[in-house]
Amino acid sequence: MNHRVLFAATRRFPRPRTSVGASRDFVAHVLREWQLTGLIEDIALCASELATNALLHGVPPGREFAVRLDLTDDLVRLEVRDSGEGRPEIQHAERGLFLVGELAADFGVDQHVVSKTVWAAFKRPPAT
Repeated sequence: MNHRVLFAATRRFPRPRTSVGASRDFVAHVLREWQLTGLIEDIALCASELATNALLHGVPPGREFAVRLDLTDDLVRLEVRDSGEGRPEIQHAERGLFLVGELAADFGVDQHVVSKTVWAAFKRPPAT
């Protein structure tokens, strides 16, 4: 598997809840540009869930969160980075991360000194 990044797109979003829809729209726009329309529904839904989680648990007032998409030969990686501490837990009462785990080929959390990145990887469809 080759995970060399071919294309990447990043955008920062402010704290208001309207940013969840804006982050979903950003993901859909980028995937259309990359001609990966078959992945829009799943990845945009996961972006919504991860952005909501970031706003509820990781972005203090006055701060932002970032959404990044990386395209490699075999996958699309979605990342949502916030300034929250700690690792999110999959809770059945909060279906967001459970749903991400069901839709993505893999997902996880990278802890940084003053932030964290929750990521999900999606397999690219074969080239036609």
